[in-house]
Amino acid sequence: MNDNIENDSNSNQYILGHAEDELTRLEKQAELFAEGTETILAAAGISTGMRVLDVGCGAGDVAMLAGRLVGPTGSVLAIDRSDDALAVAGRRAAAKGFSHIEFAKRDIADLAGGEKFDAVTGRFLLLHFKDPTPILRGVASLVKPGGTVVFAEMDIGSTSATPPFPLLEKCVGWIVSLYARSGLEPDMGSKLYGAFRAAGLAASLKATCRIETGLDGGGLAYLVGTLQTMKPALIALGVATPEELDIPSLTQRLAADMTAGGHCVIYPRLIGAWART
Repeated sequence: MNDNIENDSNSNQYILGHAEDELTRLEKQAELFAEGTETILAAAGISTGMRVLDVGCGAGDVAMLAGRLVGPTGSVLAIDRSDDALAVAGRRAAAKGFSHIEFAKRDIADLAGGEKFDAVTGRFLLLHFKDPTPILRGVASLVKPGGTVVFAEMDIGSTSATPPFPLLEKCVGWIVSLYARSGLEPDMGSKLYGAFRAAGLAASLKATCRIETGLDGGGLAYLVGTLQTMKPALIALGVATPEELDIPSLTQRLAADMTAGGHCVIYPRLIGAWART
């Protein structure tokens, strides 16, 4: 089987890397999308006693959400290709008492022909592939008959604010531009249905979004953290200038504009798609 998540002919480099700052940013991201992700996993039927495979687990947040849903009578195998990410994920899960989650450096090809799972999960993974169809077919082959394949992705470009928030729009535009120039799909959420269809999977869909009206929700801090991690690439590609990406100044300006403008910010919608095999 060649449908492996490290297939260089299909996958793009993870442009944000796995340095400590990026893993911290992923934890903040997980906090923002935790409720929506758990809602999607539950709607997809992830439940007590199931054996789940979480692919591209990163810092382990989706694996832990699945671990909570399946409970101690179930189990989760979470895989990733980054040793650093797996080490962080393992420590975090152990600290929270998730003894029924195993983290391992493996790919889909390693699992072919072996154990079958009740469900396969993944979040913010498919946008990294030029064609997610073989990935979906590959993971579907690892699921028992009647089992579930469920993925969640966001539409970064759906971020909006009322009244208009020009600086926020500019920041989001930088991120969307970098993803597009790097060969990634910034609005993979809306493309999940088509990707599932192309893989021969009849998808059900659910969308959630996070709304904030002040500085306490963490959304702006997450945005700035993302730009901090992306800064070298944004400058190298000419998407933004070093002056525009002066993080302390940008943080202050965003906070001041948010406070003065009384904005209602709708952060990227999170879309989940799932299908029975």
